[in-house]
Amino acid sequence: MHTILLALIDDISTLLDDVAVLTKVAATKTAGVMGDDLALNAEQVAGVRVDRELPVVWAVAKGSFINKLILVPAALAISAFIPAAIMPLMMIGGLFLCFEGFEKVAHKLLHKDEEKVTARAQQVAAVVDPKIDLVAYERDKVKGAIRTDFVLSAEIIVITLGTMAVATFVQQVVTLSIVAVGATVLVYGLVAGIVKLDDLGLKLHTQGGSGGGDKLERQLGAGILRTAPLLMKSLSVVGTAAMFTVGGGIIAHGVPPVAHWIESIDAGVAERSALLATIVGMLLDAVVGIVAGGLAVLVFTLGKRVLGRK
Repeated sequence: MHTILLALIDDISTLLDDVAVLTKVAATKTAGVMGDDLALNAEQVAGVRVDRELPVVWAVAKGSFINKLILVPAALAISAFIPAAIMPLMMIGGLFLCFEGFEKVAHKLLHKDEEKVTARAQQVAAVVDPKIDLVAYERDKVKGAIRTDFVLSAEIIVITLGTMAVATFVQQVVTLSIVAVGATVLVYGLVAGIVKLDDLGLKLHTQGGSGGGDKLERQLGAGILRTAPLLMKSLSVVGTAAMFTVGGGIIAHGVPPVAHWIESIDAGVAERSALLATIVGMLLDAVVGIVAGGLAVLVFTLGKRVLGRK
């Protein structure tokens, strides 16, 4: 009896060790998608009334959990019955990431500042206007955010699944579940914190009193108010860069000539510095991602014009 119990404990310990390693690898591979998910969802809440920000974030988080309840079993079914489909799905997902990243950059560069200011003014007016149905406005916001989350969640699940090609079914179930729940909690917990940063900064900045502690709080509040917009911009930039790196890496891995080309360059650089080789590898993945995204946007745009003419 004791032998059986010890064997069971040993099996569980081994499983947990393997799952920990797989989860770490998956978290590294999906960090770029999570970063973009974080930036996009923080932007989605923009325009919502201050007292409704957290309820909207919670509504989107619940939708994200539902998305993953659909995606995880679907991914496991694909792994069990059509394992050959994992790589094509990863390639499609990687191409979509590059497409979305290139589209964001193109939109940023091609649209004038006046257009952005006008769009922002219209958004603020929609919230202030008493004629606007705020319930319907929030509902549309939540639906849009959940749709975006579905795509990004699918990316996270597929990339995670792709890192577990030789793992057992039990390991895949446990790892996918941990990544799915962990990603949702992490992303929407951070989103909730980010959207309330300005409120915290304002509260500290308007503190009364003339004591040293009160002055320090006001200075801290002013610092938060200055930092919050920069944080949002930084998240957007880092998220977009990560989309090219992650997406390009997936595409490069699936195209042998490109993979061999990058590996040969990495091997040459690694002789001088392992850190430099890592940086060069990421830059090359990003270049592949930018080229693939540009081609995808070009094909998509031409396709829309052809179909529109017809």
